[in-house]
Order: sequence, then C-alpha cells, then structure tokens
Amino acid sequence: MTIILGILLVFLALFGTPLFIILGAIALFSFYTLDIDTAVVIVELYRIANAPTLLAIPLFTFAGYLMAESKTPQRVVAVTDAVFGWIPGGLAIVSLITCAFFTAFTGASGVTIVAMGGLLYPILRKSGYPENFSLGLLTSSGSLGLLFPPSLPIILYGFIAGISIEKLFAAGVVPGILLVILLSVFSVKKGVATHVPKTKFNLKNVLKSLRAAIWELPLPFIVIIGIYTGAFTATEAAAITAFYVIVVEVFVYKDISLFKDLPRIMRESMLLVGGIIIILGTALGLTNYLIDAQIPMKILTAMQTYISSKVLFLITLNIFLLIVGCLMDIFSAIIVVVPLIVPIATQFGVDPIHLGVIFLTNLEIGYSTPPVGLNLFISSFRFEKPVVQLYRAALPFLAILLVALLIITYVPELSLWLVNLIAAN
Repeated sequence: MTIILGILLVFLALFGTPLFIILGAIALFSFYTLDIDTAVVIVELYRIANAPTLLAIPLFTFAGYLMAESKTPQRVVAVTDAVFGWIPGGLAIVSLITCAFFTAFTGASGVTIVAMGGLLYPILRKSGYPENFSLGLLTSSGSLGLLFPPSLPIILYGFIAGISIEKLFAAGVVPGILLVILLSVFSVKKGVATHVPKTKFNLKNVLKSLRAAIWELPLPFIVIIGIYTGAFTATEAAAITAFYVIVVEVFVYKDISLFKDLPRIMRESMLLVGGIIIILGTALGLTNYLIDAQIPMKILTAMQTYISSKVLFLITLNIFLLIVGCLMDIFSAIIVVVPLIVPIATQFGVDPIHLGVIFLTNLEIGYSTPPVGLNLFISSFRFEKPVVQLYRAALPFLAILLVALLIITYVPELSLWLVNLIAAN
C-alpha cells in the first residue's frame, strides 16, 4: 500500500499537483498507518494562526509589492547610478544593489526579475554591456537580497527552526554584503574589459536623486535600527513598514491610486502569502510525523556511518541544499527541509544561526543553478531568450557565488560577528 501510494504521489507531482496536496497526503497517510487521529495535521493551522511572528510575512510582502508597482525602482536606480556610476562597471553595480534592495523587501526573486529586469536590461544593453553578461547579472541578482532584512525567507526560517529572527537578520548582513562585493568586483572587471562608458560624478545629480527618493531610502535603516535598538519587534517593524509605504506611495508620491491600484496590489501580494501559509500548515503536519517517527535521528545515525567530520558534513550539506534549491522554491524548501537538517547539524556542532545563513545562501544560489533553477526560467520568459542561453549567461556568476558560499560556510565568524557584537552591547 505504501509503495503504491508513493508511486501515485510521484505521478501526481510530475503532472503539476500543488505541493501542499502532496505534503498533506503524505502526512495524513503516515498518521493513519500509526492509528493516530489525522486531526493532528490540521491542528498545525491553528497553531500558525496564533504565531504573532508570521504576521510579518503578509505585511512585508505587501510593502515590497507596493514599492515594485510604484516608481520606487526608477528613483532607487537614479540614486545608485549617481553615487556609483563613475566606477568602471558602475551600472552593473547599480543593478546589483537595486535588485538586492527589492528582493529583501519582496522576498521573491521572480518579482525582482520581472519588475527590475524590464527597467535595467535595456539600460545595460544600451550602455554597451554584453548581452550574456546583462542576462546573467539580472538572473543572479534576482535572489541577491534574500540575506538582508527584512527578507521573508529569514522570517520563515526563524519560525520553523525556533531561532530569534532578530539574530538571523543580523547574521545575514555581512554574508549578504560579501556576495554583493564579489559580484561587484567581477562587474568592475567586465566594465574595464569592455570599455563601458562611465557616468561622471556630479554632486548636483547626487543631491537631486537623493531628494527625489528622500522618503524611500530611509526605510531599510528605520527597520534595521528599530529592531536592533529594541524600539520595536520584527512584527511591529512589518506593520510600520506597510503603513509607511502606503503613506509614501499613495499620498506623498501619488504613484499608486488609492481606489484603483491599492486593492489590486493587496490581492496580488496576498496570493504569495496564501501559498506560503497553505504549504506551511500541511508541511508542519508532516513534520510532526517525522519527529514522532524519529526520522532526523535515523538519518543522523546513517550519516555518522559515512561522515565523521564537521567539514565533510558541511560539504555534503551544501551539495544537498544546492540540489534542493534547484528543485523547490525557497519557501517550500524551508518548510520541508529545515526540520530535518537542524537536529542533524546540531549534532555535528554547527551553530543554528550560522546554519540558517548557510541554508539561505545555498537556496539563493540554487535559484540560478542549471538545469532547473527557477530564476533561469523566469528570466527566459521575461527577456524572451532560450533557457539554454540563460544557462551560459549565469555560469560565471554562479561560480563567484559558489566561492562566496565556501567562505560563508567555513568562516562562521562572518555570520556570527554582528550577532555577537549586538549581544555584547
């Protein structure tokens, strides 16, 4: 019976059955075989409803979608171009920083590629950047901001793993900056090699662009400083952010119509949130079974037969997570995989906060990893290019990100330094 059900579920998954149905079916059948009331699965939805931390997800998502639909992308690009455009490869650096900013708030790389790609790709090509470089840059940077607060995957990871979200926010900052710096160095090298024209630094243009974006640029600092000074929690920061963005985009800049655009953006942003909550409820039901059946401990016992060191475990973990990042979206991967790997990693002496950064970095890279990384297909659709061309375009950026992953994995101080500094103060 178990074999037949397994084959059936694989068959349904291949034909596009939603993930939450597959997870729910496995959870229900697993508890049924143990003669445990299957109501334990749906109980998880009630527990989620009582988790105040999860209120941050719809609020931050809505704020990110609202900014993406307004003229915020143009204003942020203007600021970063005025500040960094004089550097060789400056426009590419502008693209990296801008995409990281938007991914941090939307939590979804697809939104960044669709919203920012149409704006940045023509500018990159017109400025003389090679086609494959431009495609690879935007494809890779679509998920670049997932380590920066107030990233939704960080919030979800903290909830699933039972770790302080504020500490995870702090842990992701330095590794996230490392990723941006390494890609920026490559962009500078490409800018010099292709003799891409630079934007002359002009203080007047800098001040003009800053004045135009004066209401939006302080937002990340308000969130980060507010959380780490204890002025408000992550959930309260989400509420403040959503309210602030509504006021700025609807009433100050008037980019968004109160009665026409705002309700539509609310609906569209909540589609993503609804999908996350449904998957979360069914996956946590399955997690209950895995814990009751001691599956993580059985996996640990099997791994200890072949893996005896922390270094080898981390190599194996990275390979596994890169594959997961290719095959699953980041929210599903967090919900399904985190309960399995956290107890195993703890036994190998990996700090839970450092593990979170490793996990999210892997999945961030997995988005752009051939053959089935999600960003590759979104970019293929957005830029109307064959997906094979996107494979070639993404490879140089993928190599750089993998180097960064190794540094992040084996230098835990990058993740823990800021966390320890804040705790000491």
